[in-house]
Amino acid sequence: MDAWDDISSTSPPPPLRQRTLSRSSMRKDYLAFFTSLFLSRLADQILLFIVPLIVFQTTNSVSWAGLAFFVESLPRYLSFPICGALCDKFPPIRILHISQVYRAVACAVATALYGIFGGLYWIIALSAVCGVLTTQGIMAREVVMPHIFKHYTYTKTLSYSQIADQGGLVLGPLLAALMLDVWAWHWVVVAISALFLSADLAMRYWQRTSSVTLETFEQHQDLWLNPLRIAFSHIRNLAELKRIISLAVGVNLIIGVTLATSAAMVIGQYSAGKDYYAGLQAAGAMTTIVILFLLARFTLPLKWLGILSYTLIATGAFLTALSPNAWGYVVGFLLVVGFDKMFNVYMRSTRQQVIPPQDFGKTVGVITLLNNLSQPLAGLLVALLAAPIGLQKVILLLALATGLIGLGVVVAYRSPRPRSTHFGANTH
Repeated sequence: MDAWDDISSTSPPPPLRQRTLSRSSMRKDYLAFFTSLFLSRLADQILLFIVPLIVFQTTNSVSWAGLAFFVESLPRYLSFPICGALCDKFPPIRILHISQVYRAVACAVATALYGIFGGLYWIIALSAVCGVLTTQGIMAREVVMPHIFKHYTYTKTLSYSQIADQGGLVLGPLLAALMLDVWAWHWVVVAISALFLSADLAMRYWQRTSSVTLETFEQHQDLWLNPLRIAFSHIRNLAELKRIISLAVGVNLIIGVTLATSAAMVIGQYSAGKDYYAGLQAAGAMTTIVILFLLARFTLPLKWLGILSYTLIATGAFLTALSPNAWGYVVGFLLVVGFDKMFNVYMRSTRQQVIPPQDFGKTVGVITLLNNLSQPLAGLLVALLAAPIGLQKVILLLALATGLIGLGVVVAYRSPRPRSTHFGANTH
């Protein structure tokens, strides 16, 4: 098969026991599980939004706000490998409960410590702790999702999970801004704690109605070096993993440069207002949700998920780099942010098929860390090159790099015999 052809649909049966449920019960499972995901993401995004904002408003220092964001985000990325290894070693559903409950407790403790001692250190420390626990929750969901909705295709499960995730991503900052208009920030943290508890209650309801039992595998006692060795061994030996990691680097270069430059391009380059920029962000969110709903409803071969999403993301990048007016930039922006989630479905479906179940968490943890390295690299390149060569030329350079990466993957991983696997929304 060539570089874009689907991997074999023949994969080992998922390690679980699940009773036969009615269609209505499965729909309740979906609702409870994705409600939990939505509430958890909503709480996490509110916290992500308020920490740099509160630090900046209190200190009036961009440097302190930047440091707060660094402390908040770095542990999230660095903890992916060890969090993935924990999900292989211990029951991931239990880890998911721990992640949500401990985040709620951490919010309550930070609020109490602020009330006793004052200072901003507590909210910064809270963001770091919750960052690691959020990563743990993400990895636990990643491990359980291929196995818990067996009456539905994995693509449909992924699509709806990303709709719930995107909903929390969009509503989080809006709700945070509304709450900060009414309450002091420490009361907002109390509300975040309540959201995490609500997410855990929804998860417990899902657990009662689904009666899913996931098998755990015997693991090495070491939670760092040995899991890393196993994960890199899979990456080295499985061409499909090398392929999706390479493509993800290209996609994340575009996502990173788009996130880093969108405000400057819309407000600075095209002299549009803040309301125009806010409308663009809302349109991006709606485009993403529409694409994910279509992906959940219609069948599309896995091969074409990859081709279509990567090509349109690269096309969008070239439009944002070359457009002489705001409308052209808007089209490019919507292509980039909208089809990023389709590429995410392609990538997650591919790795779910080829990674052995007993090593899934540790391998996905390392892959996720590697995938995300190119986003900050894109931001760094913007900082270094925007002044000497101009913002649009930086975007153009990264778009060219993404195109070359895609071409390189096609050439490097071409195989003579194509096979096709269809993924879609059909139930079984």
